[in-house]
Amino acid sequence: MIAREREQRELNDAFRSERSQFIAVYGRRRIGKTFLVKETFEGRFSFRHTGLANADKKQQIAVFKKSLKKAGMRSSTPIADWYTAFDRLEELVDAMPVGRKVIFLDEVPWMDTGRCEFVSALEHFWNGWADYRKDVLLIICGSATSWMIDKVIRDKGGLHNRVTRNIFLEPFTLGECEKYVKSRGWQMSRMEIAETYMAIGGVPYYWTLLERGYSVAQNFDLLFFNSRARLKDEFSLLYRSLFRRTEGHVRIIQTLGRKKVGMTGEELSLIGRIPRNGHFRKMLAELEQCGFIRKYTGFGSKRSAAVYQLIDNFTLFYFKFLDGEKNLDENFWKTHISSPGVYNWRGLAFERVCLQHIAQIKRKLGIEGVSTKVYAWSGATTGGKGVQIDLLIDRADNVVNVCEMKFTNGAYEISAEEDMKLQTRVEAFANTAGEGRTIHLTMVTSRGLVPNAYSRNVQSEIMLSDLFNS
Repeated sequence: MIAREREQRELNDAFRSERSQFIAVYGRRRIGKTFLVKETFEGRFSFRHTGLANADKKQQIAVFKKSLKKAGMRSSTPIADWYTAFDRLEELVDAMPVGRKVIFLDEVPWMDTGRCEFVSALEHFWNGWADYRKDVLLIICGSATSWMIDKVIRDKGGLHNRVTRNIFLEPFTLGECEKYVKSRGWQMSRMEIAETYMAIGGVPYYWTLLERGYSVAQNFDLLFFNSRARLKDEFSLLYRSLFRRTEGHVRIIQTLGRKKVGMTGEELSLIGRIPRNGHFRKMLAELEQCGFIRKYTGFGSKRSAAVYQLIDNFTLFYFKFLDGEKNLDENFWKTHISSPGVYNWRGLAFERVCLQHIAQIKRKLGIEGVSTKVYAWSGATTGGKGVQIDLLIDRADNVVNVCEMKFTNGAYEISAEEDMKLQTRVEAFANTAGEGRTIHLTMVTSRGLVPNAYSRNVQSEIMLSDLFNS
């Protein structure tokens, strides 16, 4: 299995525990939750069941009964509610031989079909039966992250603090995607892997859709622009799988998609025409928990000035090239690969990939053990001209790395004009940062810097290859 060693180790530790364990596995659609559990426990399941999408209580219970029969249930007594369904599961497990009992309930949020008392029955199953034993390993899984967090992980009722371990599956990093590519025997350069990552992120399922032997341009047309594009309907399916009422969440990300650096809550509410209430704050928290947006503060700003920025690669690619059927050309990427629009997208997307690999940047800087805070900053020069820095790493050793990110096909050459812009930017920030801090200009590039008189003004250099390090 690629890149899930820590999560797999945690599952196996729970299996070896001397007490019953209740594990919640969650994360966005197509991230590999079911695959992780199946690969870890294949051949060791005592009972497994998957909820039905868009089904009512009667249908959900009917398929649950079928799963019970497959696992060995002999009773033919009708099952009319979830309490009875879990009673039958208890009877089934009680009749099993001595040993660890692995119970896997997949897509649990689908099973909770409004006023069906599923959550109450699950509470009773765990609190009144499984937790009293020492041999049960209950694993529940679901893509509807908001449901998993609200109804289970942070439940205020009977499941409060009952989950013994929760595992949130994050997207692959660039390095993990490279491992996957090599495991499939594909030949892809790091530049090609990075460009693919810019569009589909580190979602494992999306990577399985790539065709071996195809160029990046051919694969993009296959995934996004072909008449039977494999990810044609993914945008709507993605958000519907995560949130039961998606209109507000989609409105938020559509609004954030208009501004690269993000918006404050007040701006977002005003521009998106979204009431700034408790539900608004809850939706922002859910989108942040799922990794679609990031919340940050500008350097020197108060907590109330938090900025929300859309950083999901797939969503931003969709808005840029697909939303509203912008491009109907089935060979769009092959024919526009050198266009200004695609070139500009690469530059912005690379900045986002850098923000998703802060740990690798810190490792290259040799500051893994140093306490840091990550900021963005906007201000003005002494002449009043506005300047923006998208990534600042403020270190406890009183150094601030001012990071500039550039994606080019070859080594990046700093011209006299560009050097002046960089120095003006650093100077403007230094005036804000105050005394006592050392400012290091840090260049993050795809293929390094061309050595010249201006490259000497750069204190730290990081290349794309460094972002692939574990």
